Amino acid sequence: MTSKIPDFFLNTIFFLLGAILVLGFSPFNFYLIVPLVIFIFFWLIQKKNMPLKECLLFGLGLFIFGIYWIYICLQKFGGMPPIAAGLSTFILCLFLSLFFLSLSFFPKFKNKPLFVAAIFTIVEWVRSFIFTGFPWLTLGYSQVNASPLAGYIPITGIYGVSFLLILTAHLIFLFFTKTYNRIWIILLIIIIWASGYFLKKIEWTQPFKEPIQVSLIQGNVKQDEKWDTAKINNILKKYEDLILKNNSPLIVLPETSIPLLLEYIPKNYLYRIKNHLQKIHGNLIFGVIEREEEKIYNSAVSLGEDKAQNYRKYHLVPFGEYVPLRSIFGFVYEDLLNMPFNDLSRGPKKQLPMTFGQQKIAINICYEDVFGNEIIQQLPSANILLNMSNDAWYGHSIAADQHLQISQARAIETGRMMMRATNTGVTAFINEKGKVISQIPQFSSGSLTQNIQGFQGSTPFIKYGHLPILIFSILILLFTIIQGKLISKFLAVFNKQSKIR
Repeated sequence: MTSKIPDFFLNTIFFLLGAILVLGFSPFNFYLIVPLVIFIFFWLIQKKNMPLKECLLFGLGLFIFGIYWIYICLQKFGGMPPIAAGLSTFILCLFLSLFFLSLSFFPKFKNKPLFVAAIFTIVEWVRSFIFTGFPWLTLGYSQVNASPLAGYIPITGIYGVSFLLILTAHLIFLFFTKTYNRIWIILLIIIIWASGYFLKKIEWTQPFKEPIQVSLIQGNVKQDEKWDTAKINNILKKYEDLILKNNSPLIVLPETSIPLLLEYIPKNYLYRIKNHLQKIHGNLIFGVIEREEEKIYNSAVSLGEDKAQNYRKYHLVPFGEYVPLRSIFGFVYEDLLNMPFNDLSRGPKKQLPMTFGQQKIAINICYEDVFGNEIIQQLPSANILLNMSNDAWYGHSIAADQHLQISQARAIETGRMMMRATNTGVTAFINEKGKVISQIPQFSSGSLTQNIQGFQGSTPFIKYGHLPILIFSILILLFTIIQGKLISKFLAVFNKQSKIR
């Protein structure tokens, strides 16, 4: 079928199919398009021996259209020359596309849908930690939170949903190729998706104590002005005014909202804020750069009625907050990039949640919420999740909506409400089912107030993380390999006996 189509047009089709996958993610949220596009991809590569080029183009389409905003970060706000920024973005997209080579096993194993889903899931999981990890646009996020498959997230985590998406696409392929009984295939697809629908109705966690009123502040400070020394007083004044207008027991500011080292914040400024907090019997959490001896941290710090507490970011952004292999890549910062605080230290891997009254809040900063296995380090002790971020780096792109969807997944995985305090958006409250219950319009300044319910108890994901889906996938691979060897031995013995006769 595909041999009749010229290579150039066929390659373009593979690339565009990957690009169409982006529509499955936020802000578009056409979640059904994901298994359908993957089915079409399988159909086109079914007769190819090792479709490496096709898989690479498929992945490249997804990442070039899905994370093009990396260019904005590097060029517009990082000061990198356009050619260097474009090349760097392309290299990252190309690297991420390599993980889609796992789909090249499809033609050889097109009658083994579990095997193809298992190997893709394992490789996608590897993407979450190799070279510190960049699991953005993991396929499972496309099903948050409207899809029935989201019901599996508290059990399997996001990679279990990726497994089911690949499996669904493979089953659709088998339906049209008449390899198996079509009734059984349809029945299996219905069972997978209907089970997810009913799983969404399960209450994995229970409300804990009384709700706490929280105000999230969105400063909407332009990224190219944030670290401008001439603008610092205006930024401080903006946040002070927003804080003093709020009387909630807990007020939260975004990541690095105060563009100064903690020790350099004017004492009279802190005095006015502390005085307000004392009057309302409240607390404030704000993002700031913190220094301890020779180490500098991207931190969240609290002030107010309860004792002073802090959280130090553990999972730093490569080339954004530290330089990996500085002896090799140091020139990137020295000659190409202009980013503040580019040599930060990691906070401890395990940190205690912040406690305010009867509620404990697990804090994560920036893209730390992309790593579900790290979020559960503070659980089940914590009752509420808080992400403090600054997506102003990515301008007016789809990055902030994608990030919001990732936070929604963390809420579903843990059965806890997620609060998001961001600089330019999306600042929002998310309930324990992953639904956004309120949000501030992007690129506007203001505050958002909500009564937030704490939750206790554990979802299966809190207890076991990604382990169950990984073990299941590995067992499938081992079983398929062993089965193949046994069949080969049987055929060899059979052929030998036939020759003897």
